[in-house]
Amino acid sequence: MVVNIVRLGTIKKQIRLKNKIMLKRIIVLVVVLQFVGCAELQKVVNQLGGVPLTQEQIGNGLKQALDNGIKHQVSKLTATNGFYKNELVKILLPKELQVVDRTLRKIGLGSIADEGIKAINRTAEDAVKTATPIFINAVKGMTFTDAKDILLGGQTAATSYLKGKTTSALYGKFNPVIKNSFAKVGADKIWRDLITKYNAIPFIKKVNPDLTDYVTTQALKGVFTMIEIEEKGIREKVGLRTSPLLKSVFALQDKK
Repeated sequence: MVVNIVRLGTIKKQIRLKNKIMLKRIIVLVVVLQFVGCAELQKVVNQLGGVPLTQEQIGNGLKQALDNGIKHQVSKLTATNGFYKNELVKILLPKELQVVDRTLRKIGLGSIADEGIKAINRTAEDAVKTATPIFINAVKGMTFTDAKDILLGGQTAATSYLKGKTTSALYGKFNPVIKNSFAKVGADKIWRDLITKYNAIPFIKKVNPDLTDYVTTQALKGVFTMIEIEEKGIREKVGLRTSPLLKSVFALQDKK
């Protein structure tokens, strides 16, 4: 009986010892996991070579590149004719209305068709003014994992990051603004008159599409097109790296 009690005490001590060892291992594992991401990014940087940079500097450099895209390119879209005179992002008529455009021009109403296209581009220019705060929040929220993916990604990795982080919020912001802008810039009246004239043509299939969703989607496409241009420029042309930090960070990318 006494022997059994001693054995039981020994077993309990062994269990407690094993639990302590296991707990220590778990604590060490948690600590390692907390730093492994940072270490991974630093390892990548070390492999690329060049001037040593901290993770903070790399993150700040990539944020600066995104800020430049917003400042230099997106802001252009908010100006008068920012969409309308830019062939890269100019919003043309949706497929179902292209027949309206062609028909009106054939019967000498080309100026009305031009005003219709100009009007929908004006609404996009108006809506993009609301984009900057959303982009700024996305840039501020960049993590070290985002930074690593952008640094080692393709020519449009930063643009893709912004798309993933902001598209939903931008659509929600753009859509009501564009809807209101149709009235603000007179696009609603222009299109009402234009479609009324078109529908009055004999033997024509009448149309009445919802332009708000279409213009919202096209405006988003235009925004990311312009950011992409800036990103590609910074990645490909050293002269567009307008600060020492941008030069240092993207020099790492050059070594991939």
